Amino acid sequence: MIKLLSVLMFLVLVVSCKNSEQKISTEKDHLKLLVSPADSLSAEPYLFTDKNGVVYLSWIEKGKEKSSLKFSRLNNGQWSAPIVIASGDNWFVNWADYPMLASDGRDSLIAHILEKSEKSTYAYDVKLISSFDKGNSWNAPKVLHDDGKKAEHGFVSILPYGENYFISWLDGRNAAMEGESGHHEGHHGSMTIRAAVVNKQGIKSGEWELDNRVCDCCQTSAAITTIGPVVVYRDRSEEEIRDISIVRMVNGQWTKPQSIFPDNWKIAGCPVNGPKVDAQGNNLAVAWFSAPDKKGQVNIVFSKDGGANFSTPIRIDEGNGIGRVDVIMLDEKSAMVSWMEGSMIKAARVYNDGKKELSITIASSSESRSSGFPQMTKSGNNVIFAWTDDKQKTIKVASLSL
Repeated sequence: MIKLLSVLMFLVLVVSCKNSEQKISTEKDHLKLLVSPADSLSAEPYLFTDKNGVVYLSWIEKGKEKSSLKFSRLNNGQWSAPIVIASGDNWFVNWADYPMLASDGRDSLIAHILEKSEKSTYAYDVKLISSFDKGNSWNAPKVLHDDGKKAEHGFVSILPYGENYFISWLDGRNAAMEGESGHHEGHHGSMTIRAAVVNKQGIKSGEWELDNRVCDCCQTSAAITTIGPVVVYRDRSEEEIRDISIVRMVNGQWTKPQSIFPDNWKIAGCPVNGPKVDAQGNNLAVAWFSAPDKKGQVNIVFSKDGGANFSTPIRIDEGNGIGRVDVIMLDEKSAMVSWMEGSMIKAARVYNDGKKELSITIASSSESRSSGFPQMTKSGNNVIFAWTDDKQKTIKVASLSL
């Protein structure tokens, strides 16, 4: 009898292992490396999917004398020939503060670059560039903000919003004293976060200060819910608690900043590790990095009411998370989260009831700054990934079939 039980337990174990191996093998089979449209010496990728499911990849190509912002569209698994959006020899090119591109799904596209306003390291402007012929030609850049300060402006988010575009950004107009330029840790004022609605020509029809004291150099992230736009970002209290906050537009008015969860991470400097948010209707998913116990962790929370309330955080890293997150809603109840686990780019599907699927390794990368922030977007039944290969100094792209 004991021998029979032992044999049965062994068979169950073998079947279980085979099923697990088959699932992992299937996931790997569904991940396909695509031929990248980016040339050598390329970095700072960004992915965007329009309302028709068309995927755009933008990136910066670094030349000897100037940098160029380029983009390409994904058609049937192949990228179109790259088109130059703009070029310049006085840009602020930063591993964490990458340009973005958005499309209204018709003829309009809008993108941004960061251009130095003077020689000071952290004095640069956000400039918007628009196209009305699907990106074949681009208009002259226009400054987004009108404060006129020689200070830091960046970490932009851009999304289509009705017939316009919604934009959020970090704004350093209050960070430098009169007669000073730029800023960074140790400046005299506070970094703020602002938002605006611009039309397809890049002209503002509304602008707001959302929070008058935020973390200095973490990415902002925005989403459009049924109720209205929401913006998530790393906040900064007077006691240097740098947790993730959300502001929401409700009935045309912005709510006060609200913490999505009290990590109580006290840190004297900016971790350069912003959150990401995505929405389907009023269902939200927010992913972020934190290290309140000096051990990095990556979490996700869900909301069913447009960000007014959030579920209990679900930790998704595997003990060595360093952040650099992205998140996309797959449906109303689940999201795909990507993050860096040490030098590995990982992704996993997470459900709002707390269930997690096995993580998938997208690529081996590097913890160095030159590897940048991996990007992710969804089109149909495929999730597209893009990242900087800091060894080959170029951008790689992969597709995962769900």
